[in-house]
Amino acid sequence: MSAKPHVGIIGVGLMGHGIAANIQKHGYDLTFLDHPGNQPVADLLAKGATARATGADLAAHSDIVVLCVTGTPQVEDALFRADGVLAGLKPGTIVIDCSTAIPDSTRIVAARIAKAGGRYLDAAMTRTPKEAASGRLNLIVGAPDALLAEALPLLKCFAENIAHAGPVGAGHQMKLLHNFVALGFAAVLAEAAAAARRAGVPAPLFVDVLGKGGGGGVILERMKGFMLADDSSAFTFTISNALKDLTYYTAMTQSLDASSGIAQAARAVYAAAVDQGHEAQAIPELIGILSKG
Repeated sequence: MSAKPHVGIIGVGLMGHGIAANIQKHGYDLTFLDHPGNQPVADLLAKGATARATGADLAAHSDIVVLCVTGTPQVEDALFRADGVLAGLKPGTIVIDCSTAIPDSTRIVAARIAKAGGRYLDAAMTRTPKEAASGRLNLIVGAPDALLAEALPLLKCFAENIAHAGPVGAGHQMKLLHNFVALGFAAVLAEAAAAARRAGVPAPLFVDVLGKGGGGGVILERMKGFMLADDSSAFTFTISNALKDLTYYTAMTQSLDASSGIAQAARAVYAAAVDQGHEAQAIPELIGILSKG
């Protein structure tokens, strides 16, 4: 029998599949929730992973449960539905939530898991499916020091950089701050690029001037493929997910009584694109949407 804890994962999607594969790669026994939203799992099964039909069954066979789902409603459903994780949770089980979620909900979730005998930490992730596949995600963790230390060997299987943001909820809080900056800049950049297209500004000139000036950075690098060749493959995060994250961010600012004027404006850009039926498109494609007027 392996001396390592048995790991269960819920959410073997674009990000979760890479996480699961890297957990296996480092010698952990793996269970995953069978779900229609999963990426193909033949590779995981071939290496010994086990599929479970319910969260309760998965939790009953796991020492650590990793959640890699879309957001707060999906986290709460995975944990608290009648056949969810809480129904099968063993005493001492660690629940690692890699989703993007509303911090106020995160703290309530953590309290419910603690009451059931489990332990919870939020480990919000940044970067893309490419880094997930290569085990090079960034994680922003909210947890007590001792719990983070216990979970660290597993987290290092799929993360290159791990930042301890503070107590439970601080990871999700910092993730929303991060995503507001990234997605807000993406909206600004898309609007500027759309205006440049309508003005007849050559795309190589636009990219070159921004890259050597105040517009340079990670988001420009991820979006320039679309500016130059209508290629959005470097930034596959969807417009609907961007809207979700900025909705969470504005909810957080409301609870903090913090300013959110720019966030509200950026959110409106994504909301308008969703209303027009573009929810499944990648963020760089906002440029094409906005350039049509």
